[in-house]
Amino acid sequence: MFFWNDLFFGSPLITELDKKVVEVGSTTIKASQVSSSEPKTDAQLRHQVANLLHTEVAAMNSENFVVRPKRRLVEKYASSEAWVSLSGEDFTELSQEVAGLPSQLEAEAEETKRFDVLVLKLQLAILRSQQPTVERLREQLKSLAGLLEEKPDIPLIKQQLPLLQDVQTDEWWQDVTLPMLEVLRKRLRGLVKLIEKQKRQPIYTNFEDLMGDEIAVELPGFTSSDNFEKFRAKARAFLRSHQDHVVIFKLRKNLQLTSSDLSELERILAQSGVGEAEDIVRAKEQSQGLGLFVRSLVGLEREVAKQELARFLSGKKLNSNQIEFANMIVDYLTEHGVMDAALLYESPFTDITPQGPDGLFTSSQVDELVSLLESVYARAVA
Repeated sequence: MFFWNDLFFGSPLITELDKKVVEVGSTTIKASQVSSSEPKTDAQLRHQVANLLHTEVAAMNSENFVVRPKRRLVEKYASSEAWVSLSGEDFTELSQEVAGLPSQLEAEAEETKRFDVLVLKLQLAILRSQQPTVERLREQLKSLAGLLEEKPDIPLIKQQLPLLQDVQTDEWWQDVTLPMLEVLRKRLRGLVKLIEKQKRQPIYTNFEDLMGDEIAVELPGFTSSDNFEKFRAKARAFLRSHQDHVVIFKLRKNLQLTSSDLSELERILAQSGVGEAEDIVRAKEQSQGLGLFVRSLVGLEREVAKQELARFLSGKKLNSNQIEFANMIVDYLTEHGVMDAALLYESPFTDITPQGPDGLFTSSQVDELVSLLESVYARAVA
């Protein structure tokens, strides 16, 4: 994944080629015309790189749990039309969101991908007029060509001997073009794995460990976090074992809390011994109120959550996706007690439709659904 990330996704190569193609006023070339041939122009090279990227994205399985959260972007760039012209926003999405996602294409040898990266870096250095980098990478390619030339008995290498010999001459590198380097990459990428790995001198070390006394080290920011998580766990266990308490009962039944209810919650938590006073203060600050904090630990009764959604669903003719979407909201409220409407536009809700509720309900229905979630939220706040 890292090789493909460095090599292509969000690659500056397409950006730089786009600039060159625009400068020379090249006309658009259909991808199918250049997908398998050796490029002769910058425009053809640009299309071949785009085709390669498109193939990689199209081979991503949108049902894979790693790919699923990025399904919208994967489906977008699985279309060949998306690669005809890429904007700055597209490159950001590709490099930050799509790059590194697993593809179902057959894995290639590490040496092959390293060679691809080497040629890519050389192409970019030429485009950016980075002469010292060009010279350094050129010498690396010459060296690889020389190592391959030493194995003329291998039929695959014998076929490329003229190219291998030319690459080692200074004449071949005069006015070298990006398409020439792409042809070089395509012809030699499958051969570099035939080069024997050079022997390396082993390095021996002789270290002696000195064991001293144990020293307790306080790491600021870590201890308090761990302690608060322990407080949450203890508070959850305590509250769920006291669900018959009137305030906790009201929270699970989604009944409106009062200020006296919140005071009672704070009292029982303090007397339970599950945490310190600062833990309770932090719980109120992080959850925007003690009622919301406790609701997040005890959740809603499932029947109550279903009744809340029933008010929204009443009188509507629903398809299977809409029913599944509503059931997922019920599951979330049962587990967490409250729900931020923004979560409707994230996975797993966007696994049903990339647009979230907007892809299933009308605008007024979405507003009604958001209002319902806000009312559930408000009942846990005095």
